[in-house]
Amino acid sequence: QVHLVESGGGLMQAGGSLRLSCGASGNIFSINSMAWYRQAPEKQRELVALITSGGSTTYSDSVKGRFTISRDIENTVYLQMDSLKPEDTAVYYCNVVGYNGTRRAGVSAFDSWGQGTQVTVSS
Repeated sequence: QVHLVESGGGLMQAGGSLRLSCGASGNIFSINSMAWYRQAPEKQRELVALITSGGSTTYSDSVKGRFTISRDIENTVYLQMDSLKPEDTAVYYCNVVGYNGTRRAGVSAFDSWGQGTQVTVSS
């Protein structure tokens, strides 16, 4: 089982910055991708940013140039959010896709989600 723990949300004025973190733990064999999604009230969950194992990144058009996704070797993914806007207000979820287990015991695919962290941007 892979467990994700998010941190870094909060209340910020428009134009400010926040940094989200998501640490993945468990018997992780490899990670294919790490991503941040968000869901605003009465809206569908949407992809914000994604980073692959090779370091390629993808951003939604609404955050390009303002948000930056990155990861470290300890299986933590970050989302640096600059120039925040009120429309960025949402619950942000971390998602990690990969394989857990060992070569000896065998590996299996996982697709895990964090518990969500609230980001509120005031105008």
